[in-house]
Formats: sequence, C-alpha cells, structure tokens
Amino acid sequence: MTGRTLYDTDFAAWTEQQADLLRSGQLDAVDIDHIAEEIESLGRSELRAMESALMRIVEHLLKLAHSPASDPRDGWRESVTVQRLEYEALADDNPGLVGRVRLPTVYDRARRLAGVSLERHDGLPMSILPATCPWTLAEITDTAFWPR
Repeated sequence: MTGRTLYDTDFAAWTEQQADLLRSGQLDAVDIDHIAEEIESLGRSELRAMESALMRIVEHLLKLAHSPASDPRDGWRESVTVQRLEYEALADDNPGLVGRVRLPTVYDRARRLAGVSLERHDGLPMSILPATCPWTLAEITDTAFWPR
C-alpha cells in the first residue's frame, strides 16, 4: 500500500508511516503533498481554537455588560476566566497566530450568541448590543478587565 492510499484508508497508520520515513531520512518516499496539507490544517485548527475561546469570552462579556439577570453572572465570569486561560495558552504556543485573529468575525458570532440568549432569557432585543466590538483584543484577554 502506498502512502497516498494509506492516507485515504487509515490516517493513523499513514501518520506513523510518514513519521518513520522522515526519521529514517527516506525523504523520496514521503507523501509531501499530504504532509504539507496536514501541517497547514494544524495551523488553521489552532487559529479556530483561539477564535473559539475569544468568542466565548466576548459572548459572556456582552451578557455581563447588558443582562439585568444576577443569577448567571458568576457562571459567566467563570467561563470568561477559563476561556482567557485557554486563549493565553494557545497564544503562548502560537504567537504568530495572534495577529491573524479575525476579531470582527469573532465579535459577530459572539454577538449573535449573546443576542439569542438575552432575548430568550431577558426579553431584550439584540439591537441593545453594539454593532461593532466595543473592546480591543488586549481588553478581551486581560484578566483584570471586566465591563461596567
């Protein structure tokens, strides 16, 4: 079975095979195209994880800033704290991705999530939420920052 066929039929076995080929210096037998594709995919996956953590942070910051509800506030603050730590770990491991974060996209998704929740639980329209992100990335990720 060639590397290309194994890639399609047994990904785990393919990864082990490719690692063995690389370690043994058999570069002519390495599945270069698929390895390059997988490396790029890893970078995209890390960026998605960073943006996902930011989306949760922003969603809960919006709820903290706009919801009159008192009961869920501790949970939102805990979620923000956990996701800030997750983002920090991802940013420490991938500093080159920090500049690639699409904050307007992250904010739009977080705004929609917060808006649905605020409407369902508090009867508030999504229009009470700012159309653009009111915070910088530095504020969003700052463990000392909380909206008023």
